[in-house]
Amino acid sequence: MKKLLFLLFITCITSLLHLNTQGKHLFILSGQSNMARLKPELSFVPTLHAKYGKEKVLVVKDAQGGQPIRRWYRDWQPVEGIVSENRANLYKRLMGKVYEAIDNQKIATITFIWMQGERDAKESNGVVYEESLLGLYEQLSKDLKRNDIHFIIGRLSDFDLQNKKSPHWTMIREVQVKVAQSNPLFDWVNTDDLNDGLDKKQRLLKNGLHMSIEGYKIMGVRFAEKAIELVEKRNQ
Repeated sequence: MKKLLFLLFITCITSLLHLNTQGKHLFILSGQSNMARLKPELSFVPTLHAKYGKEKVLVVKDAQGGQPIRRWYRDWQPVEGIVSENRANLYKRLMGKVYEAIDNQKIATITFIWMQGERDAKESNGVVYEESLLGLYEQLSKDLKRNDIHFIIGRLSDFDLQNKKSPHWTMIREVQVKVAQSNPLFDWVNTDDLNDGLDKKQRLLKNGLHMSIEGYKIMGVRFAEKAIELVEKRNQ
């Protein structure tokens, strides 16, 4: 009897592992300027291909500079005042690309990678950012009918640690880490060392708002490695 139960257990585990290896891994990238300027094909995609192979990877990116999270989150509410128009119109555009990419595809895992927050820090909307960030994840999970989506947050850099230009800069940094640590499916990526060096116009950056040329390449690798880490942790 014990031997039979053991064999059934092994069969179940093997079946689960087999299911996790079937289908493609979907990676969704979105956010504002620092995501818009990231070129996935330079380092993000090659890192994923090296791990899973080209045939197993789907990458969808849609980002736009200078945009607050309310352009993605449908239920965004300010602390006080009138709700802004254009809520979630960028999310709608993003999901149009996602639905097209996954049409007739079997999806094994989904990873959502988010690089945004600069605009909300500048507009002093840090107080509602945690609710908005978690709400955006729940919105995506509901729309894709999945409760196992991985969530990776690119934390705001060290551009304005004194909160001089963006009053809620450090507040949003803290919120991003807090959210990333609130769920085993979540994690975050550090970008503090990526905004020094030459930009695409050959200007020398020091704690810049945007990343350097090399910084974007490294950021792509970090996002990919963190995504792989979460996918593999689930498989284990």
